[in-house]
Amino acid sequence: MGHRKPIRDPKTKIEKKVFCIIGDERAYRSKSPGLFSAMMHRYGVDAVYVPFMVAPENVEAAIKSLKVLNIVGANVTIPYKEKVLPYLDVLSEGATIIGSINTIARDGEALKGYNTNAIGFMDTLKEKKFDAEGKTAVVVGSGGAARAVVFILNWLKAKSIIITDPDDVKTKDIAKSIGGESLPLDDLISGENIPANIVVNATPASNADEFPGLGELVHQVNVQDCELMIDLNVGRTQSVWKEVAAKKEIPFIDGMLPLAHQAKRTLALWTGIQADPKEFIDVLES
Repeated sequence: MGHRKPIRDPKTKIEKKVFCIIGDERAYRSKSPGLFSAMMHRYGVDAVYVPFMVAPENVEAAIKSLKVLNIVGANVTIPYKEKVLPYLDVLSEGATIIGSINTIARDGEALKGYNTNAIGFMDTLKEKKFDAEGKTAVVVGSGGAARAVVFILNWLKAKSIIITDPDDVKTKDIAKSIGGESLPLDDLISGENIPANIVVNATPASNADEFPGLGELVHQVNVQDCELMIDLNVGRTQSVWKEVAAKKEIPFIDGMLPLAHQAKRTLALWTGIQADPKEFIDVLES
């Protein structure tokens, strides 16, 4: 029998770009693979986007492998948005201050970390015509998303930013390194009502059964003058924040709009494509 001809010439250069998301098991539940795959296909980018579940002890190796495998860009999700920082070559100015990243892009041979969560949140406030200057805010959470939200509210000159979470060690670190005031969750629940013009849930929990004390917390925030309530989780069928907003007739958005704005910035960093956030929402809703 003669030799079979190769399917392709081995010297042919493959131009397909590879992107990924790095996280724990939640990487497999992320909307990013489907979202970015659809958008790149729409704009004619020959690419594949894959989720990688990485054990905590392998985070450094995973980041280093991005160079070895010639991966063009990556997203980083819970719980590694802060843990990856030491393994990147460069950080954007905002990411340096915030202390967490969610996007990695190749800058020549260097890996550069960005926080498009922050920019996406700022663009969301702009679209909703919420002016944070001189306003009071309550931010629930202590992870990378909370850090990004506090950074933007501080940047936009909010008058006061209360940060609360069961992990008050991390909220104190946010207050010290970025701004705002850390208030232990138990103290907030047992104390006087906290007034807020904007309330942002930056935890992965939208309901009381996911977050001990959430039911009490919601009712300790004085929303009489609240102009906007945001739950950064996407596509939850139930959200205590949404229920309160509906009852009090407060404008409410979930995480879809911030995700669309964040994804717009990320896609531009990776490919130079300037897409409309509405295109991302169309994909998310389809």
